[in-house]
Amino acid sequence: MQLISTYFSFIYIGLLLLTIAFYVCSKQKARRWVLLIFSYLFFYAVSGKLIIYLLLSTLSVHHFGLWLSVVQSEGKKQLKTVEKEQKKALSAKIQKKQDLIMAFAAILHIGILAVLKYSPFAAANINTVLRLLHVDHAVQIPEFLVPIGISFYTLQAVSYLFDVYRKTIPADRNLLRLALFMSFYPQIMEGPICRYSDTAESLWKAEKISYSNFVAGSQRIVFGIMKKLIVADRLNLFVEDVFLHYENYDGFVIVIAVVGYTLQLYMDFSGTMDVALGTAQIFGVKLPENFRRPLFSKTISEFWQRWHITLGTWLKDYIFYPVSMSKPVTKLTMRARKRFGNHAGSLIGGSIALFCVWIANGIWHGAGWHYIFFGMYHFAFILCGNIIQPTVIKTSQTLHIDRKSLPYRIMQIIRTDILVCIGELFFRAHGLRAGVAMFRKMFTDFTLETLRDGTLFTFGMDQKDYLVIGVFVIFLLVIGIIQEKGIVIRDRINSQNIALRLAIYYVVIMIIIIFGAYGRGYIPVDPIYANF
Repeated sequence: MQLISTYFSFIYIGLLLLTIAFYVCSKQKARRWVLLIFSYLFFYAVSGKLIIYLLLSTLSVHHFGLWLSVVQSEGKKQLKTVEKEQKKALSAKIQKKQDLIMAFAAILHIGILAVLKYSPFAAANINTVLRLLHVDHAVQIPEFLVPIGISFYTLQAVSYLFDVYRKTIPADRNLLRLALFMSFYPQIMEGPICRYSDTAESLWKAEKISYSNFVAGSQRIVFGIMKKLIVADRLNLFVEDVFLHYENYDGFVIVIAVVGYTLQLYMDFSGTMDVALGTAQIFGVKLPENFRRPLFSKTISEFWQRWHITLGTWLKDYIFYPVSMSKPVTKLTMRARKRFGNHAGSLIGGSIALFCVWIANGIWHGAGWHYIFFGMYHFAFILCGNIIQPTVIKTSQTLHIDRKSLPYRIMQIIRTDILVCIGELFFRAHGLRAGVAMFRKMFTDFTLETLRDGTLFTFGMDQKDYLVIGVFVIFLLVIGIIQEKGIVIRDRINSQNIALRLAIYYVVIMIIIIFGAYGRGYIPVDPIYANF
């Protein structure tokens, strides 16, 4: 099934225009149905009968949310009727019941995801261990059809239940409103991972489409299409070939492919987010931002505060904080502070929570040892950064180095981007062994001979393709620098007269038509993160 039709083709644009047409022609209550129906039509188009998982997940979340709400409200009533000395025991009993409900609901949803996505990986590794032990038995490797976007809507489901459990939000008694929150089609496949408080109410309000929202949303959609078609899809032939047949190329080609893949992934994923957020904005719905110019980051930790932001905040809120605030970890932290001091003591407890976050991050992305390595790679650098931070600050002061100076910040950005590219090498490689072999070749087989022998032009890319990519990357770099200064470019464009605005729109559309990678000679490329 070609997923390319979901975001970057006339099929998606046609679906969006149909949604807008029905939406505009409907009254407020009917507009809710328009969004819900088209969301399910979209999901059925990309997943077919596997839509049953989304439906069952929505029904399950609705039921568990109401169950938690009933326990909380009944418990509150019971506490009012008992004596003061009995309240502590009753509170503990009520809390234990909520804990059991929440644990069962979380295990159910995450368990389904784990079985569908990770059981083949687990079975393959069990068979490897059995062979090493010379056991004449093999576990049958199961095969499952995995619904598109299950990793995303499962996290939304779990976050909703946790928020109800924590009494951050009330349980929603309206099944249709909850269903719309779970299935809203611009973000069902690749995110952003929304919280109930982010979008549920604005989706249910189904306000009229305003001119400003329509223009701003359309601008963002077009910008996302530019990233995808001009850079991401153009790089795909080169990146795919090198990562699949890395043994045929020297270290220099592998370096270019690694940098190319980092650019491809960013342009693909952030471009998809632009289309998703732009589509939502047309309907007056503000989805949370998922990118904030991550390649301008000065540390790995900052990079993950700017890249896939909603995944990072989900892991922080639902894994890092619960683990770090758990009784065993808080006790360990207190003991460590007394023995090693505040900084080192806090790191010991915090590193446990950080490890849990990054093992979860790696596994969430996929079933493979290279994904686990990817998570541990970033865990190691973030932990090292936390450990040496006081030393770096003290050394900079001793040497009178201005850490806020432009040269120092540029050095930090370059260093971070190099580390990010290396991480993406293992992320994209076909297995951990392939990743290690490619990394080794970057140093042991590095030569500039491929610059002279024409190897770089044997991947379906010529000099014009490299020139287009280079010019567009520089264009985006300039835009990023302007945005880093707090300037909103779209506001500047919208403040111009209508003739200039139309001229800009015409030029942008022509750039996509002329320089976009599509048509004969190009294979449509599925949105990368749809596979996660």
